[in-house]
Amino acid sequence: MTGQEKTEGCVFCAIPGGDEALTYLLHRGAHWYVVLNRYPYNGGHLLLVLNRHAATLGECAPQELQEMAQLLAVMERALVECFNPDGLNCGYNGGRSAGAGIPEHLHLHMLPRWAGDTNFMSTIGETRVMPLTLDQAWVRLRPVLARLAGAGA
Repeated sequence: MTGQEKTEGCVFCAIPGGDEALTYLLHRGAHWYVVLNRYPYNGGHLLLVLNRHAATLGECAPQELQEMAQLLAVMERALVECFNPDGLNCGYNGGRSAGAGIPEHLHLHMLPRWAGDTNFMSTIGETRVMPLTLDQAWVRLRPVLARLAGAGA
């Protein structure tokens, strides 16, 4: 398989062609798109997803890496503006053994963090408390991301 082919049934390949509100698509770039994670660790958990299949950063072209850096900065600014977090986590899981749920389609995570957001509910109760729905996060983040991405961040 080349980097240009798409695997049938890949959830990340289906998102750009779907309804933005239903897929929680926030921004489309030339090489990447930003979407809310459907299984968030915290409210506002974003994914930056490559528009094509590649498994690693090493498979990305220079222009894809450049846009990735620009969009990560936009995502950071949007999360800070919308949620005023105490901190942020950003990264990707390279390979299934590193925790990648969809290792063949490169995507990066960025999520806001607050002091005390990890508590007994997730560690003992295996439950997450989400004070913000995906719909609420999408409505809040979409115009901010559009403004910041349009400004060239």
